[in-house]
Amino acid sequence: MPLPMTRIILYVQDVTLLKAFYQRHFDLPVIEEIDGEWAVLDAGAIELALHLAGPAFRHAAAPSNANPATNNVKLVFRIDADIDAHRDRLARDGVTVRDVKRFDGFPYRLLDGIDPEGNVFQVMQPD
Repeated sequence: MPLPMTRIILYVQDVTLLKAFYQRHFDLPVIEEIDGEWAVLDAGAIELALHLAGPAFRHAAAPSNANPATNNVKLVFRIDADIDAHRDRLARDGVTVRDVKRFDGFPYRLLDGIDPEGNVFQVMQPD
C-alpha cells in the first residue's frame, strides 16, 4: 500500500510574500504559522508548507545561467470555476501567466504561471 503524501515543503526567501500570494490567488487558509519563518497552508488533500530558507541559501549567488522560472517543482491546483477568468484575474494582479492550453486526448485545460519567487504553478480545469 502506498504511503500517503501529506505535505510539500518549499524553501523560500520570503514566507510572508508567498503566504499572501497563495492565500490571495488560491484561497488557501493558513493552518499553522511562525511569523516570517514558517507557514502551512491547507491545499485540500495535501498541505503546502513555506519554510524560510537558511542563511546559506538566502545569500548564495545564483549561477549566472540560472533562470528564476525554472526549477524542479510545479504546484498543481484544480479549479472547477472558469479557468479563463482565473487567468485574467492573475494577469491583472501582475502574475506571470501563460495562455490556457489543452493537450489532445486529456480531459482538462491547463494554465501555467510563476509565483513571486519563480516557483512554477499550474491550474487545471477538468472538462
